[in-house]
Amino acid sequence: MDHLDDDELEAIALLLSSDRLHRFRALAGSTRAAVTLHQQTLQLGGSLMSVTAVLEIALRNAVCDRLTLHFQTENWLLKPPSVFAWRDEERQRIVMAVRAAQRTQYAKLDASQKRQLDEVAFRRGVPAGISHEHRSSARQKAIGIPAGQVIAQLTLYFWKRLFSVDYDHSLWKPALKRMFPGKQVTRAAVAANLECIYQTRNRIAHHEPVYGNRLDDTLDAIDFIAAQLGAARSDGRTPLSKMLEKERSALGDQAAALRSRIDALRSSVETQTGLARSAALVNESA
Repeated sequence: MDHLDDDELEAIALLLSSDRLHRFRALAGSTRAAVTLHQQTLQLGGSLMSVTAVLEIALRNAVCDRLTLHFQTENWLLKPPSVFAWRDEERQRIVMAVRAAQRTQYAKLDASQKRQLDEVAFRRGVPAGISHEHRSSARQKAIGIPAGQVIAQLTLYFWKRLFSVDYDHSLWKPALKRMFPGKQVTRAAVAANLECIYQTRNRIAHHEPVYGNRLDDTLDAIDFIAAQLGAARSDGRTPLSKMLEKERSALGDQAAALRSRIDALRSSVETQTGLARSAALVNESA
């Protein structure tokens, strides 16, 4: 941040907020170093997000393929066989995803196409005095949404939930375990690593820093999912792991650089604190 003068730096500190910079100041010892560290964590977060995005997409599609085979229907999400039932939480999230997909589709229609939906939404005619909001809502609900568009609306929270103990007997043992063919891979291990990735992904989405043990755990979780999702080839590695090789290597370099910077800053702050205490003791004894 050497390109900013002190006045500009204070303006930046106000924009970022003292609450946000507090933890960085505690690590760095000064506002200038804190802002620099803040930016470094955001850059690392961007790299993390690109890798976790690939993992989420891969997991989602692998689950869909596996459950389509298991249930022998492509509509397993919206109309699962009678032998299976969603838990209330997942059922509600599917309903919310359908509504989100309907809103998205409705927004793409022109005025004429929207009016045509009235024939489906209001079989007995549009009620007199109906509000625009209620009319639009009814129209949206009349839009049929294919499962693929609903799947795209579901978040990582939904997909990780399918590996919870709630679905151990109904999904993991008969179907999802085949996504992770390693003999030593357990549902609990998959769930724990997905939870770690999910928590970190949410922090990044809210622009929160990821460093220290959380960063180390996240990198381990990324490596676990990438190495275990799908069958390994003759070289002992999965296609997903090989695909992410360069991104993961660059991410490792960024993480190492961040660790080194934080360690150096902590050492500097501790040294300065020690010198200040020594000076205070000298003054007291004088």
